[in-house]
Amino acid sequence: MTDTQEMVDADTDADEPNKNHGVLYLGIDLGTSRTSVCASNGVRETVESFVGYPKDPVARKLLKKDVLFGEEARQKRLSLNLHRPLAHGVLTFNAEGAEDSDALRAAQDLVKETVRLARPRKDELVYAVIGVPAQASIHNKDAILKAARESVDSVMLCSEPFSVAYGLDMLEDVLVIDIGAGTVDLCRMHGTMPEDNDQITLTSAGDFVDAELEKEITKSHPNVQYTRQMIKSLKERYSTVEGTTEPIKVELPVKGKPQVFDLTEEMRTACRRMVPPIVEGLGQLVATFDPEFQDKLKDRVLLAGGGSQIKGLDFAIQEEMRKMLGGGRVIRIEEPIYGGANGALKIAHDMPEDFWEKLK
Repeated sequence: MTDTQEMVDADTDADEPNKNHGVLYLGIDLGTSRTSVCASNGVRETVESFVGYPKDPVARKLLKKDVLFGEEARQKRLSLNLHRPLAHGVLTFNAEGAEDSDALRAAQDLVKETVRLARPRKDELVYAVIGVPAQASIHNKDAILKAARESVDSVMLCSEPFSVAYGLDMLEDVLVIDIGAGTVDLCRMHGTMPEDNDQITLTSAGDFVDAELEKEITKSHPNVQYTRQMIKSLKERYSTVEGTTEPIKVELPVKGKPQVFDLTEEMRTACRRMVPPIVEGLGQLVATFDPEFQDKLKDRVLLAGGGSQIKGLDFAIQEEMRKMLGGGRVIRIEEPIYGGANGALKIAHDMPEDFWEKLK
């Protein structure tokens, strides 16, 4: 078993797995910003990776819930202790390197909610494959396994870009770019399970673009008022790297009074800053590969993840590859939100029955 693939029995008291007696298979893309699940019963759901707990008895009386998730948690955040438990795609840790107990609790509740969304029957065992960042450490993998342990009967971890490629049956001569909120995961596929030197994780992802956009807006319009969530919403609606686009005009408050601002150049500049690090990472994976197959890798680059929806990003990466690497062809996958979860579910389906039975 490689570092890319780990199987752990999450419930030693579970009955012996038997595909004829109710096993629900889940593919889960546990993300910094959004968590998606695809299930063998046909369910596909996604939820923002926010978990909130009422701040006090008044908030508890108002909300009538002990925990809120996703958009509802974000909308009610003033009444909540709000958590985004996965920073850079992995659980957060405190200054001493120990697991953040609040983040762990929030992650456990998020996984539980994700499993609930898949609608398992009461008599079904739940077997899940969870995508994690390509270079997640053993420390972080153990924390994610601990978060999943309460909600599933067995769990397997795989790298997120590998699950994207597996779901599309593109397992040879492929470079995968999986852009999430916390990380950009790069992986080269060459007909075998990828090893550590086949994968690179970058932090110049969606959150990075949010921070860059915030800097650009503050520099151009120092008096404008905003929150990071407002910046994120603007990016998700208007993000582009294209040189010619419709003006991006938005309304933002200044001292409480709404005003209209043109943020076209600020948006374009912030989004473009993620391109050079991505292509530099691709260059590392190409340069350290067998020279006979380097051109094949460059000609099959898959662009996946929520960040792949930035307008024109595929062509911008392709153009940067032409400048830095002498060429390349980028293909944007059709289902950026569910690409990782689809692949993870396919991995779960393809695991032999006797392999699952050994987990007891």
